[in-house]
This record gives sequence, C-alpha cells and structure tokens, in this order.
Amino acid sequence: MVKTLSEKLIDNISAVIKGKRSEIRLVCAALLAGGHVLLEDVPGTGKTMLARSLAKSVDCGFRRIQFTPDLLPSDITGINFYNMKEQEFILRKGPVFTNIILADEINRATPRTQSALLECMEERQTTIDGESYRMSSPFFVIATQNPTETQGTYPLPEAQLDRFMIRVALGYPARAEEIDVIMNGRSFSAVDELSAICTADEITAAQKLVDNCTANEAVCSYIADIAAATRSHAAVKLGLSTRGAVALKRMSAALAMMSGRDYIMPQDVAEAAPCVIRHRLICRGYSLSGGADRTAEEVIRQVLDSVAVPTEDIGE
Repeated sequence: MVKTLSEKLIDNISAVIKGKRSEIRLVCAALLAGGHVLLEDVPGTGKTMLARSLAKSVDCGFRRIQFTPDLLPSDITGINFYNMKEQEFILRKGPVFTNIILADEINRATPRTQSALLECMEERQTTIDGESYRMSSPFFVIATQNPTETQGTYPLPEAQLDRFMIRVALGYPARAEEIDVIMNGRSFSAVDELSAICTADEITAAQKLVDNCTANEAVCSYIADIAAATRSHAAVKLGLSTRGAVALKRMSAALAMMSGRDYIMPQDVAEAAPCVIRHRLICRGYSLSGGADRTAEEVIRQVLDSVAVPTEDIGE
C-alpha cells in the first residue's frame, strides 16, 4: 500500500514540478514518516509550488500562513474572544487546526511567533489560555525559507530546526527541464488543476504501516554509530541529537516501505542521512567560499564512509 500510494503522490506532483523527482520522493517520505519538511532555496525554484502541489494531491485540510514580522502567535494558534451576544468566551481556531500547513517564508517572523509552531510540530497539540487542543491527523508542516536573504529575517534556532525531520533544497532544474518550463510556462493554475489522489485516512493508515517497519538491532546500531560519529568529528561542534537519530530511523523506514520492503536496510539509512543530518550539525568553522552547508555535507560523507555497514541478513 505504501509503495503504491507514494508512487501515485510522486507522479501527481511531478506533473507540475519538473525534474525534481528525487526531492519530491524525500518530501513524500517525510510525510509518510510523520515528520515535517523545511524547503530551503533561493527564490523562484518552486518551493511554494511544491508545497501546494502536495496539498492538492491529498484530500484533506490545507492552510497557508504567510510569515511576516508583524505576525503574532495568536494569528497561528487562535484566540479566545468574548462574544457579547452570547456573553461567553468562544475559541476562534487558528490556521494550525488543519492537516497540511504551508509556513511560507518562516524566517521572516519573529522568534516569538516562530515558537508558536514548536508545540504543534513536536507534541501534535497547541495550548491556548492554558487549555491544550489536539491537532488533526495527519498533521504536516512544510516550511519554506530563502537562505541567502538576511535583511528582515530571523534565523531559525537549533531547537526549531531539530523539529524538521528533513531539510531539502530543490535547486535549479536541469537544462532540458528548464527549457520545457520556459516554453510552456509555469503558473499556479497548473497546481489548481491537480486532483486529489488519496485521502487523509489513507495517509494516516500509511503512517501506521511505516511505524511498524522492522529495524533490527544491526540497523539500529548502525544509526547509533552514525550519530556518535557526527558528535566526535573534529569539524563538528554539535552533532546529531538522539531525536535526530530517531528521525533518521523513521525516515529510513518510510524510504524502505516506499521501495516495497517492510524492513530497513543500510542503503535506506544512507539515502536518508544527508537530508536528516545536514541541518542538525553545527560545524566549528567554515570558509567563506565553502559555507556551512558544504562543510556539513563533507562531514556526512566522511561519517558514512567511516562507519561500518552491517553485512548480516537485515530482513531476518
């Protein structure tokens, strides 16, 4: 079921987002793993269009929040307002009470407003005036940000970055795909024409199957060794957290199920590692020409090369 569902999702989104099938696969895997996604790239690469295409592909609730410096936490979570006619307080729910949220340009809002999403993303609930309210299922946050722009932005702190299961950069399309986009145009009308190919209940059922994906002791030890290697690497100040290691296992499980297996193999971990680990590493220093991302990618490559890969029969 998971393999068929994921292929339908990827095919549907790929009808709009050209030449980015591998990135779309990672985003769909994060959805099925019950995580959240940070899309980070320069303007005009299709981040918002990808998020909207995913939302249109699933028959469920969808809300878009445009993050700005004047956005308040209550604009996200909701407020209790006093109804003069009824003479009582009534909850006016915010946009977080839905299934899929597009947090557009999340780093444009103040840290106080950004923090309104932390409880929702981690605990699947939000607290308003001391009372907690559960989120809908599935609950999926897909945030976008432009990493090259610094004026009028508030960088996401490490604690919030850790809430995102993966970080994906779309990048520019290949020459053939870019020519196709230039010739045929690309507008949001193409997204609006997409049809839903699955329901919220089907996504929830697939997430439960991913939760039951088998990971034997050898694979779990492999993930733990990768986490330990990032912490002891000479170029790393802060390595992969335990929550990050759990996210790596869940992401690997989703990729395994999407490949038609109900057990995780080392290649699933290796495929998931870059997008799960990269934004969780704090490197000790980096050159202006290389940048933090290049340093993190080098660390991940070195870690994967240095950690022994399990060779026993993983499926047993």
